[in-house]
Amino acid sequence: MKTNVLITGIGGGGVGRQIIKALQLSSLDLKLIGTDASPISFGKSDVDEFIIMPFSSQSNYIEELIAVCVKHEVKALFPGSEKELMVIADHIAEFEKINVYVPINTKELITKCSDKFECNEILLQNGFKCPRSFVIKEISDLDKIDFFPLVLKPMSGAGGSANVLIAQDKDELEVFSKYLMVNGVDVIVQEYVGSAESEYTVGVLCSPEKEVINSIVMKRFLSSGLGFKLGVINRTGNTDLGKNLTISSGISQGEFIERSFINEACEKIAQLFGATSTINVQGRVHNGEFYVFEINPRFSGTTSGRAVVKYNEPEVLLNKRLFDISTKQYFEYQLGNVYRGLTERFISK
Repeated sequence: MKTNVLITGIGGGGVGRQIIKALQLSSLDLKLIGTDASPISFGKSDVDEFIIMPFSSQSNYIEELIAVCVKHEVKALFPGSEKELMVIADHIAEFEKINVYVPINTKELITKCSDKFECNEILLQNGFKCPRSFVIKEISDLDKIDFFPLVLKPMSGAGGSANVLIAQDKDELEVFSKYLMVNGVDVIVQEYVGSAESEYTVGVLCSPEKEVINSIVMKRFLSSGLGFKLGVINRTGNTDLGKNLTISSGISQGEFIERSFINEACEKIAQLFGATSTINVQGRVHNGEFYVFEINPRFSGTTSGRAVVKYNEPEVLLNKRLFDISTKQYFEYQLGNVYRGLTERFISK
């Protein structure tokens, strides 16, 4: 008998579709139910059943989601977008009451990691390396910044590197800060560290009991059009940063590499924050050390790529919670390159 699993937010190239692809690659006998606010969601043909839902910002979202879970006897629920993750985390007890497993981290962890400055401060206080960071609340705050280049980004969110910019001098810093602030973005400024060839995305998988199960490191390829969101010629004179200054996109591709000090650092970070699911750590190696510039407290855009190399995070968590099957700690997975591309699909109205 199939086990019913629901994935929300399955449109476009978001996390929801990556979770679906990972579940399709698993050995589990599942019925996949997908939800989205759009009737022409790209992911509707990837699931066994598609249901249109309200936006997560609407007052009846949780009520409708619980009703769907009850009606379809859903055993596990995967939030497929960051906005839905935040709302569902607020109501986790309601899903526990109807015996629906939601493989996410605690609301406390999600909140800490979603605030990039608070997350940065926690890491620094505990001995981890991070780029120098400042919160910009008004233009006069820019006066205390005397180093370049810099990355400007929203204080929270920014999935797919939305509203992320690079400033190489004071003039650019002021113009970009004003642009973001006028558009309602709470700005954090971070030191640009390392070169595009030294960027890594790391998944750390933890059990509901906060034990590290495994971790995986991808050395990102940022030279292709899919791999980077923004690239500008390096005018700083600092050749260690590379010819171009680059911001990665939300489309991860690259080489899965052997365990190293990067795994060890990120596993310690997961335990520091008390992870109970998977977290995604992004950073660069600079002067021989791993500098963390962001933690996403959720499944990531690399979820399906990891599943391709036999590191299937959704499968491991479902096995443990639904089927009482524990996966060996530090289980083996394949090493090598994983690339991603685009595909076309006709979706009827």
